Amino acid sequence: MIFDELTVCPECGGELKHYDCVKRILRTKNRETTYVIVPRVRCKQCKKIHRILSENIIPYKQYEAELITGVKEGLISSDTLGYENYPCEMTMKRWLSE
Repeated sequence: MIFDELTVCPECGGELKHYDCVKRILRTKNRETTYVIVPRVRCKQCKKIHRILSENIIPYKQYEAELITGVKEGLISSDTLGYENYPCEMTMKRWLSE
């Protein structure tokens, strides 16, 4: 799930409280790799921990959302200049099949 302003637990509706922050790798255009800080919150009722993701991060993916969306919409392929080897063709095929 992507949360910009998470205030209520999506599981039980309980109140959320800041828990900690974690580093997350984000692979962007031109083979650049950056690290972003992702805040985590914890539900006071069910005790589950949730990450607050910005719109440029897709859960369980290292590549930025703009790149994955471009591949899925057919705007980016292995023939697109600047993306010939990044991400690899098998990764792009896997995104298309999801």
